[in-house]
Amino acid sequence: MSTHINITDLRQQQPRFRGLESGHRACLGCGEALAARLVTEAAGPDVMVANATGCLEIFTTPWPESAWRIPWLHSLFENAGAIASGMEAALKAQKKSTKVLAFGGDGGTFDIGFQALSGMLERGHNVLYVCFDNEAYMNTGIQRSSSTPHAAMTTTSPPGKTRMGKRHLKKDIVSIVAAHHIPYAATSSVAYPSDIRKKVRRAMAIDGPTFLQIHCPCPLGWGHEGDESIEIARLAVQTGLYPMIELERGGLAGAMPLRHPKPVTDYLKQQQRFRHLFNDDLRAKEELEHIQAIADHNIEIYGLHGAGRDAFDSEGMDTVRRGGLRWA
Repeated sequence: MSTHINITDLRQQQPRFRGLESGHRACLGCGEALAARLVTEAAGPDVMVANATGCLEIFTTPWPESAWRIPWLHSLFENAGAIASGMEAALKAQKKSTKVLAFGGDGGTFDIGFQALSGMLERGHNVLYVCFDNEAYMNTGIQRSSSTPHAAMTTTSPPGKTRMGKRHLKKDIVSIVAAHHIPYAATSSVAYPSDIRKKVRRAMAIDGPTFLQIHCPCPLGWGHEGDESIEIARLAVQTGLYPMIELERGGLAGAMPLRHPKPVTDYLKQQQRFRHLFNDDLRAKEELEHIQAIADHNIEIYGLHGAGRDAFDSEGMDTVRRGGLRWA
């Protein structure tokens, strides 16, 4: 007598490793909390984490509690890369295969911790550095960082008579990191869990420094409802403002194409940090045109135009592999 086995039911019954437990104190709809959980699930239990000061460190470890179920060390804002380097060197000396992960927000990665990160990459430490990019210093009052997008409003880049939010462009951190000629650097988004898992596992399999930037909406800092985080994160990708790419040894190796790129206004209008761009001010219209030009430029330089099988579906599961490589 044969027994039919439902593979979906079987998978749901299997316990999934959770490096970050529920019950932490993140805000409702926090993209960073979800991204950290996805990363640790994909990485598995044989890891150690160096975590820079920031939202992720604060809401997961209010003394005497911790939401982490893996070895985890709190570093300063500026030295997660250096601490992770020391951890990796110690494990190497002990001939242990445990992988070291370094976690930081955009403040601890783009700005304060960049020197230590650069040193870690240049020395070739076998560390996966993950940047949870919520585009401002959210934990200390929503101040602008070098990751904050052009024209976004923060407490230190308010719109007024002389400027319409932040004057400067978002720093292209993944290209700067890739310029260290590391084996692998990539961008991903919390709106695409399968893409995060795939890229984490790929980075984990590489012996050498790797880097993953994950776009993580912050309902408090961006000004949207908590249940809109995934929708807004997906729009950032679908407009071309946040390209999903992979780089190997400094060169473009893969990208997630867009069949029908959406206008940037679809993304911007859902966030209070851009509300000053939607009025009758001529400067606001000019800034919207500028931001659209940024998205168009990203689509052009990364070759994100897609059609048919060369484009992702609503789940964003297909990635074009460049240079004669395979489809992922």
